[in-house]
Parts: sequence; C-alpha cells; structure tokens
Amino acid sequence: MSEIPLHRIGVSAVTIDEQGRALLIQRRDNGRWEAPGGFLELNETIEAGARREVLEETGVVVELEQLTGIYKNMALGVINFVFRARPLSGAPQTGPETADTRWTAREEIDRLIPREAVAIRTLDALDNPPHPRIRHHDGTNLLPSKPEEL
Repeated sequence: MSEIPLHRIGVSAVTIDEQGRALLIQRRDNGRWEAPGGFLELNETIEAGARREVLEETGVVVELEQLTGIYKNMALGVINFVFRARPLSGAPQTGPETADTRWTAREEIDRLIPREAVAIRTLDALDNPPHPRIRHHDGTNLLPSKPEEL
C-alpha cells in the first residue's frame, strides 16, 4: 500500500489600494517581503483564512474580490490559494509576525521580492486575470508547465 501524500494549505490575499498598489509585509522571522498570508486552520474556510491572515498581519479588514491563483511548492507539498482583495477599514501596522508593511507599486515588486515563486503571486493578483492562474514552483523558481502531464 502506498503512502498518502500530505499537503499543507496556505492562503494569501493581495490587497490593492485605489492607486493600484499592493499591500506587502516584511516578515519578522526572515526579513522577506511578501503578501500577507499563512496556513489555513482546520475548521476554517479558505476565504475566512485569507481575511484572517491579512487582519492579523496588517490590521487591515479586507473584502476578497476573486481567487487569482493556486500555487504549489513541489518541494514542500504546500498549496497556496491567493486572492485579490480591497481594503475596507484599518491602517497597515506591524505586529508579532510583521516587522514592516508598505503599499508597493508594481515596479518595486521584483526588487522587494527577488524569489520568482513568491513575487508571481502578487504580480498575478495585480494583473487581475479572468481565471485563476495555476503555477508550480520549487520554493524559489517557477517550474515550466508541461501539457503532457495534464
């Protein structure tokens, strides 16, 4: 009997302001910049988890607009659902997990988030695709799509 693979489910929300900038956090544990997010709790819906993570990490209450991508880290077995969101209330602030927050223009994303596999989540949300993007990566780089594997 083969072993059933275990996956962890992550949720993130890329909050876009009226100027088209994305709200990013600088993680306190490793200093890296990324969209607010984290792991889904057992008895939590995907949408509620995404809203919770943004609130916990930034102090901003958001409305989710749409799912913009599903990303799988093939090395770790982490699947991340990423939403585009708009702010409803609150002002960005730091907290136990967040060293800094900032509204970030598209042109700054590659400089602040050098890992392609992490930056693409914010870029996809900024692009506001008509359908969610499905991407695979190794934690740093995107992996090429292979239609023959579908």
